[in-house]
Amino acid sequence: MSSDLKIVTHNIHKGFSQFNRHMMLHDLRANLRATQADVVFLQEVVGAHDGHPARYANYPELSQYEFLAESVWEDYAYGKNAVYPAGHHGNAILSRYPIAAWENLDVSAHRFEQRGLLHCEIEAPGWRDKLHCLCVHFGLFARGRRRQLAWLRERIRREVPSHAPLVIAGDFNDWGGEACDILAHDLHLTEAFSALEGRPAKSYPAALPLFRLDRIYVRGVHVKSAEVLSGRPWSRISDHAALSATLAPL
Repeated sequence: MSSDLKIVTHNIHKGFSQFNRHMMLHDLRANLRATQADVVFLQEVVGAHDGHPARYANYPELSQYEFLAESVWEDYAYGKNAVYPAGHHGNAILSRYPIAAWENLDVSAHRFEQRGLLHCEIEAPGWRDKLHCLCVHFGLFARGRRRQLAWLRERIRREVPSHAPLVIAGDFNDWGGEACDILAHDLHLTEAFSALEGRPAKSYPAALPLFRLDRIYVRGVHVKSAEVLSGRPWSRISDHAALSATLAPL
């Protein structure tokens, strides 16, 4: 049996199309399943919302992460980050394989943006060590992102053994590419698309990607392939394109 592992990362825009015109959860689920990913990193996942079921006739009864994971990704973790009167949203990791441990960390740099860092350890078949997976969604302001990168760096130094395989994926909102320099220099991480193509992929906006906001950083794994999932149907589902990568243990 191959030990290759396919991952996908996607900012799902709370399950709605760009400008919130249409609820896209059913299309999103179908297209995520079509990728045949083993591990899925999701940002802007709604855990609960009081108003959506009444407003949309086919809105799922389950939380968004449970609805997306159902019958395919048998294990999942959800980190509740942004809380408001109607409900809450955050990051989620869906996995075909057991999640041995997980923790959600508050990395909000200020009170105007509630952000989290979701850390899971996954027992992937054929991998000698547990795969450490961190799902991130960093803030819109450079000063806050630098603080969040510092917290990420300390988390990895403290909790991820140097020999363990590591994947960090999500929406970094990193318009200037600062994260690549910091993570490569301080933690010896490699960005998946940079390893194959020389620079991170363009992922935003999904209809015509121009900006390199979404990333997949790895350490202790081999990047076999990487792909931007843009154009239709992905450009209808969210304002971000999805990214995928196939990884193998070293």
